[in-house]
Amino acid sequence: MKNNLSKRWFYLFVGVFCMLFSGVLYAWSILKIPFKESFNWSDSTLAFNFTLTMCFFCLGAFFGSLICKKAGPKITLIISGALVGIGFVSTGLLNATMPTLLYLTYAVLAGTGIGIAYNVVVSTVCAWFPDKKGLCSGSLMMGFGVSTLLLGNIISILFENESFGFSKTYITLGLVIGVVIIISGIILKRPDSDTVFPAPKLKKSAFKENFETRDFTTKEMLKSFTFWRAFLCMAFITAVGNTVISFARDLMLSVDAIPTLATTLVGVLSVFNGIGRIITGAFYDALGRRITMISANVLTIIAAGVTLLGVVIHSLPLCIVGLCLTGISYGSCPTVTSAFSASFYGQKHFSTNYSLTNFNLIVASFIATFSNSLLISTGSYIAPFILLLILAVGAMGLNLSIKRP
Repeated sequence: MKNNLSKRWFYLFVGVFCMLFSGVLYAWSILKIPFKESFNWSDSTLAFNFTLTMCFFCLGAFFGSLICKKAGPKITLIISGALVGIGFVSTGLLNATMPTLLYLTYAVLAGTGIGIAYNVVVSTVCAWFPDKKGLCSGSLMMGFGVSTLLLGNIISILFENESFGFSKTYITLGLVIGVVIIISGIILKRPDSDTVFPAPKLKKSAFKENFETRDFTTKEMLKSFTFWRAFLCMAFITAVGNTVISFARDLMLSVDAIPTLATTLVGVLSVFNGIGRIITGAFYDALGRRITMISANVLTIIAAGVTLLGVVIHSLPLCIVGLCLTGISYGSCPTVTSAFSASFYGQKHFSTNYSLTNFNLIVASFIATFSNSLLISTGSYIAPFILLLILAVGAMGLNLSIKRP
C-alpha cells in the first residue's frame, strides 16, 4: 500500500498554474480588440467567434476525456499544448482579409486545445484529493477564472505597444501557453491504484436531498427528462455570464468607463467568476444541490436585473455591481453542473456524463450570439439584458421542477 501524498500539493500547484494560463480564452472582450479596431471586423463576426470557441471548448473537453482514458494525461496534454500553441500563433499571423480563418485558428484549434487541458487537468489533479474535493476543484477553477485579471491588462498593454503589437502578442501567448500545458502534462500523473488517501469528512445537512444514487450510463442519462430540464436550466443561467463576457469591455465603455478601467473590469469579472466557483462549492457541501442551484439562479436574476437597470439609467456603479454579481453567478455554473451530474447520475460514468452535461455551454453561447445580434440591431444593451432576465426567470421555473431521476 502506498501513502505518498506529499506530492499531491505540488500537483495542485502545477494544475492551478496551468489553468491560470489556459483561462485566457475567456479574455475575449480584450483579445478581440485588434480585430475590431485595426481590421474593422464586425461585432457579429467577433461574437460568433466566441460562440464557436465555447462549442469547441466543450468538444475538446469531451474528446479529451476519451483520449486520456487510453493515452493518459501526459500524451493528452502534449496534444492540447500543441493545438493551443498552433492556434494562437496562427491567429497572430492573420490579416484583415481573412476573418473566416479566425474561426479555425482561435475557435477550433485554441478552443479545442484548452477544452482538452481543462478536462484533463481537473480530472487528474482532483484524483489526488478525494478527501478535499471542494478545495481542489475550487482552487483549479479559481486559477481558470482569475486568468483574465492577471493576464488581461498585460495583453492590453502589449497590444498598444508599437514595437510589440497584435501579432507578436498572439504569437507569444501561443508559445507560452502551449509550453505551460505541455510541461504540466509531463509533470502531472494520476495516483496509483493502491494509494491510500485520508477518509473524507462527511457532513450531514437537513437541506440535502436524501436518495440513493445509482450509476446511470450516458444513454440512460440522456433518456431522463430530469436531465433535459436541468440541462436547459443551466444553459439559461450560463447564457447570462457568457453574453456579458463576450461584450464586457464594450458594455463598460458604453456607460462612460475610461478604457483602462473597462479593461480592468473585465479582469474583475473573471475574479468574481473564480470566487463564485469556490463559494458555490462551499454552499453545496453545507446546503446540498437543490438549495445551491436555486440560490445560484436567484443570483443570476438579480445580476441581470441590476445590470439592466444600470444600462437604463446609464449608471457605471450599478453596471459594475451587475458585472460582479454576473461573475459569481457564472462561476457557480461549473460547480453546479459537476455536482448535479455526480449526485443524480453517479460516479461510474461521471467523466463522460459530465462532459455532455457541460454542453449546455454551447446552447448558452448561441444565446450570447443572438444577444449580440440584438445589441447590433437595436444599438442598445437594453434588449439583450431584457432577454437575459427573461431566460433567468425561465431557468427558475425549470429549476424548481427538477426531481430525482
